[in-house]
Amino acid sequence: MNEWVVGIIGGSGLYQLDLLENPQWIAVNSPWGKPSDELLIGHIAGVKCVFLPRHGRGHHIGPSQLNFRANIDIMKRAGVTDLLSISAIGSLCEEMAPGDFITVDQFIDRTFAREKSFFGDGIVAHVSMAEPTCPRLSDLAVSAAQMAGAKVHRSGTYLAMEGPQFSSKAESHMYRSWGADVIGMTAMPEAKLAREAELPYALIGMVTDYDCWRENEEAVEVEAIIAQLQSNAEKARALITYLIEALPKKREASPIDTVLDFAMITDPAVRNKKLAAKLDAVAGRLLKT
Repeated sequence: MNEWVVGIIGGSGLYQLDLLENPQWIAVNSPWGKPSDELLIGHIAGVKCVFLPRHGRGHHIGPSQLNFRANIDIMKRAGVTDLLSISAIGSLCEEMAPGDFITVDQFIDRTFAREKSFFGDGIVAHVSMAEPTCPRLSDLAVSAAQMAGAKVHRSGTYLAMEGPQFSSKAESHMYRSWGADVIGMTAMPEAKLAREAELPYALIGMVTDYDCWRENEEAVEVEAIIAQLQSNAEKARALITYLIEALPKKREASPIDTVLDFAMITDPAVRNKKLAAKLDAVAGRLLKT
């Protein structure tokens, strides 16, 4: 696995990449159900890139209705080696203002209505989420964001809420007391599933608002978020180009590439064969042995 294949999941405001050379929308089927959309596959600076609009083109899928397992599965099937998530987020701290970017390195998962694992029904695996993002890809994203002209924060904790409603003031203040820096609705279980699929994952958050904790601040409204998204989107596209252009010619192996070596616990003799078949992309290298 010496070649880079970069997967990009575009969040709110980023539904298509006009940066790709010879782009093609390609439908990829998943045994986990219907993904958000087809994959847009092309190249940037000679590197294969695979783009998926998280909410579908036109933003027709809500956060709780996203099929996260199918989305990650088709990225793996398309040969993706490293996965960059670009997400709209709210800020829970003064120093992260609308228009700023942040590379998230920790999560607090408060979602409750989503399938969070590929494993469990006859094949059990426990991956570590102590360090849930890839430092190599995150560092590349920071440098690329700076080159794109964004003010970027190098680390922060993302509170993943269920949605689709925004927070109450009481919730917003509670999340701040927990040490969360930003808030969003889609990073979980996306990051957990990427780890189970052995995909190094980085998340660039684009701050659109201050949530609702700030005194004398307008309540979060979709119109204001959309306006900020449009401003952020151009920088996000430039960030992707700079990141791809900065990749080393050869992709060195990541410890995340083989994380399932230490996670799968079920005796091969009693594995659920139907589930093993569904895991052909996510864990096929181990289940074939």
